[in-house]
Parts: sequence; C-alpha cells; structure tokens
Amino acid sequence: MTTKPDDSFDWSLTTWKGSRLQQHRAFQSLPFARKLEIVEQMADTVAFFGGKRPVASESAVREDPPPAS
Repeated sequence: MTTKPDDSFDWSLTTWKGSRLQQHRAFQSLPFARKLEIVEQMADTVAFFGGKRPVASESAVREDPPPAS
C-alpha cells in the first residue's frame, strides 16, 4: 500500500535558487559577532590557499618534443 506523500516538505528549497535563498536567510539570522567570525575564517582560508595557488604560466608549461633525428 502506498503511503500519502508528506505535504509539509518545502520543495522550493530543492532548486538552486531556493537553496541559495535559504542560505541567505540563515546567514541573515546570525548575530553580528558570528557573521564577523565567519568572514574572518573565510579570509584566513583565502590567505592560506592564496600562496599555494599555481600560477598559470608555471602550471601550464608546455614543452615541445625534441626534434626527431
């Protein structure tokens, strides 16, 4: 026997736009001190990975094969 679907679930949250809106609502509901902590953590992450990121000219070096003899 099939059970009746649960209508209490908000299916609009399953779309990309709905998920993004929910993320914004959750962030807006946080106190300012917590928002500041999150922004500082993101800045630390950017600083950490910023120095380790390969430069396009170094990572995409293409050497021509030696001429065939």
